[in-house]
Amino acid sequence: MKCNLAQLSLLLAMALASCNRQEATVPIHVVDWDARSASPAGLDSLHTGSTYLSVYSEIYQVTEGRTYHLTVTVSMRNISSTDSVYVFSAKYYNTKGHLIRTYFEKPIYISPLETVEIVISEGDKEGGTGGNFIFEWGSPTLEKEPHFEAVMISTTGQQGLSFTTQGIKR
Repeated sequence: MKCNLAQLSLLLAMALASCNRQEATVPIHVVDWDARSASPAGLDSLHTGSTYLSVYSEIYQVTEGRTYHLTVTVSMRNISSTDSVYVFSAKYYNTKGHLIRTYFEKPIYISPLETVEIVISEGDKEGGTGGNFIFEWGSPTLEKEPHFEAVMISTTGQQGLSFTTQGIKR
């Protein structure tokens, strides 16, 4: 296939335009915590527990003076196929152990096999290289405790980085 100068110029212009094009930003789904609030009957009869989850807003790159910023997706998962579970609090702490934020003021419910997420944007570096979550929760049975995990990800150009962490019972 032969290209004349005009066709070649058009192809070059299209290629340059695609390199300079800004990616469209998709708004992150924000959870309406008030709509998820629950006052479970028999709250005092629930089996309760506490789970610790490590998260990384940034990680070191090359030296400890240079960091790579990450988007964090925290998943609160109900692994029961029959019962709702309740999360009483989700508290986010930074590397130094200082409370950054509490995500809801009232207990929330998570329906059977449902996942509810907290997203920490790549630009939010408050957690630092050693961020932590503490979850307080309740479940009708101890056999199906909620599961907490996080996925950290970042992409730049053709380079991508991702890894996961899982909660541990306290």
